Amino acid sequence: ISVLFLTLLLLFLALFPGAFNCCVKISDEIPKGILRRVERFEIQKADGLCHLEAVILHMKGKKFCVNPWNRKVKKMMKKMKHKIHRSKSHVRKQRRTRITKQKEQKQ
Repeated sequence: ISVLFLTLLLLFLALFPGAFNCCVKISDEIPKGILRRVERFEIQKADGLCHLEAVILHMKGKKFCVNPWNRKVKKMMKKMKHKIHRSKSHVRKQRRTRITKQKEQKQ
């Protein structure tokens, strides 16, 4: 019986790898120290295997599940999206300038 159970468990894990990565509870209060250390975030929808809406904050080796309707969380998400967008456009602009300068030097 234990071999059958182990086989079924392994089959379940192979078919549904995200089943144990869902947030099962969320925090309404978030200390500022945590918000400052967030490296990235994910939005968990209440569909499929996960039955709770949440924002998953990723920090060095840790994750923190928070209420997606929290004002501080919304503000942090907006700030991070803006920061990522700005940094990407800045890199493109630098690259174009460098290529243009190289072409001018060759002529």
